[in-house]
Amino acid sequence: MLVYMLAAPVFGAWGDRGSRTRPIALGVFIWSLATVLSGLARSYPQLLAGRALVGIGEAAYVAIAPALLADCFPVSGRGRVYSVLNMAIPVGSALGIVLGGLIGHHFGWRAAFFVAGAPGMLLAAAVLWLPDPPRGAQDPSPVGQGAPRPAAGRTRGPLAVYLSFLRRAPYMLLVIGYAAYTFALGGLGFWMPTFLERVRAVPAVEATTGLGAILVVTGFLGTFAGGWLGDYFLRFSRQAYLWFSGITTLLAAPFALLALSAPAPAVYYPAIVVAELLLFMSTGPINAQIVNIVSPLERASAVALSMFAIHLLGDVPSPVLIGYLSDVGSLGRAVLVVPVAIAIGGIVWLACARVSARTPVAAA
Repeated sequence: MLVYMLAAPVFGAWGDRGSRTRPIALGVFIWSLATVLSGLARSYPQLLAGRALVGIGEAAYVAIAPALLADCFPVSGRGRVYSVLNMAIPVGSALGIVLGGLIGHHFGWRAAFFVAGAPGMLLAAAVLWLPDPPRGAQDPSPVGQGAPRPAAGRTRGPLAVYLSFLRRAPYMLLVIGYAAYTFALGGLGFWMPTFLERVRAVPAVEATTGLGAILVVTGFLGTFAGGWLGDYFLRFSRQAYLWFSGITTLLAAPFALLALSAPAPAVYYPAIVVAELLLFMSTGPINAQIVNIVSPLERASAVALSMFAIHLLGDVPSPVLIGYLSDVGSLGRAVLVVPVAIAIGGIVWLACARVSARTPVAAA
């Protein structure tokens, strides 16, 4: 995660200044090769290096792919586009858990890394054949909110672009809300199985497999439904993605609180399902809003900086903080920071929608 955070801004700057298919292909190749090398590790430092190297490849893909997709699809359908893109996360995670477990059981853990990594090298070659349309090809003019127009004949450097984001209230509010949202999801994903086992006396196998099944189903359905609904409401407001994400995230907060405080399985399991469904609905719309809120010439940088910030402030510290609060108090109380973070994320996104509505639209 640390390598990923540090590499994302580098690839974001690259993706805004040259070919986008080549760094994406390079990223897919690096993380596939790193996965294979993990299976060849003979010591802990070698295994750690292989896993860390995955972060470089992931940074290239996550930073640049959304910017490329924005120029392949119109504004009116981007919520669905990014929902489909992000549905790969729960689906891929489920396949990794199932196939990795089966292969590891029958052929050993090294074989699981080989099977997971080798096909990616072929996909890396296939990425080179993807179209790379002109930046802004699908955007009406003017585009971007609060994005300053570069002076004629002068291109701003990467550092100047990143610093300019810090002065844009809509972008910063969006990222702060996203960080709170990611804080909640990271803490919930890390500690929920342990919480069910320790606090609710659920058997370990049931806690992990049951929660895994809930996350896969709610991740798939919630992400898809959120993208479709976000695009539908975009007909009525330019800030529909923010209003929709803010409202659904706020609605998730009381269900998350119920899931973490109710003692009866008949209550907390349905509450988990509803909370996760509502949370995943924001995935497509909020990622679409990130690329819509800036100029087409700086989208990869905007995505990269948001990824850096949400992990730095979100799912990197949240498991540690909850663990610390559990040590000084109890896990049952420590996890209650999750619904608080969810509510903060929803409120900040609603504030961002109001600020965005008042922000002049600038040409790219």
